[in-house]
Amino acid sequence: MLKPDRIIGMASAFYESCVLFTASDLGIFARLSEAGPADAQSLALTLKLDERGVRLLLDACVAMELLQKEGSHYANTLESKAFLTPGSPGDLSGAIRYNRDVYTAWGKLKDFVKSGRPVESPESHLGQDPERTRTFVMAMHYRALGMGRAVIGELDLSGSKTVLDVGGGPGTYSMLIAQANPDATCTVLDLPEVVAVADELIRQQALQGRVKTLSGDYRRISFPEGYDMVNFFGVLHQESPQSILLLLQKAYRALRPGGAVNVMDMMTDSTHTKPKFSALFGVNMALTSENGWVFSDLELKEWLKEAGFADCMVKPLPPPMPHSFAAARRR
Repeated sequence: MLKPDRIIGMASAFYESCVLFTASDLGIFARLSEAGPADAQSLALTLKLDERGVRLLLDACVAMELLQKEGSHYANTLESKAFLTPGSPGDLSGAIRYNRDVYTAWGKLKDFVKSGRPVESPESHLGQDPERTRTFVMAMHYRALGMGRAVIGELDLSGSKTVLDVGGGPGTYSMLIAQANPDATCTVLDLPEVVAVADELIRQQALQGRVKTLSGDYRRISFPEGYDMVNFFGVLHQESPQSILLLLQKAYRALRPGGAVNVMDMMTDSTHTKPKFSALFGVNMALTSENGWVFSDLELKEWLKEAGFADCMVKPLPPPMPHSFAAARRR
């Protein structure tokens, strides 16, 4: 007998997202990490919140297993300590702010399906709105830190002394490469407002001598030449098929013979329906960028070959990463 549980669960899934975003933004997990178990009244006083409102939020967090409750006191779970406490090695509180920022766009999905146009301007988080741009770039930084070990482990850094990071955002991957390979120097290419934030992060890591930034629109400027490696990490899902091919051709020209191109991105199978997260992410990108989507692994292989690359390889990254990784070499 069919049951409605799955449909009802889908219809209310956003409840949990909103509880997570709100508890993180209000500093619930951070405060409990600093002060230890606390009751709703003391948390409300400390964080300047309404006591009834915070109690309802805390109980929802307990129900979602983000907090634990003993008597009237609340405390972080091991999971929230690890992933939702600012400053912890696995902190995701900055990374999930991107999901929070696109939440309102998803409420306009019907408008996108009717018009085929993004429901918000991509420029809002790419320079037009300084605060939103900074939030976006920092979220990408924290996400990259979380994914860095899996991604950097896939790179063949032997002999790769010069690296071009196209659409490199905060420069996180370039900094991780520089730390993993003391002989490498990296160039992060992105928009002026984005690389301004990247420059700050690079200075914080004292890597400005080995990680440089290049300001410009990667769609419009020519790539410098003579690189050992060109990386497109989380970039191509906002480009049309024609633009992806052109970017890969530019990467080919930027590489020395034998140089490597690497792509890390969300990808689907040939049906564009699996994995589920990738198919949903395609909708997310279409809501917020002109040509946003998710391409298939087979499509990427064909574009790499058409751009002139050889030894093309695409494989999924290990769980819990939802991304795939591709590599090829200039002939």
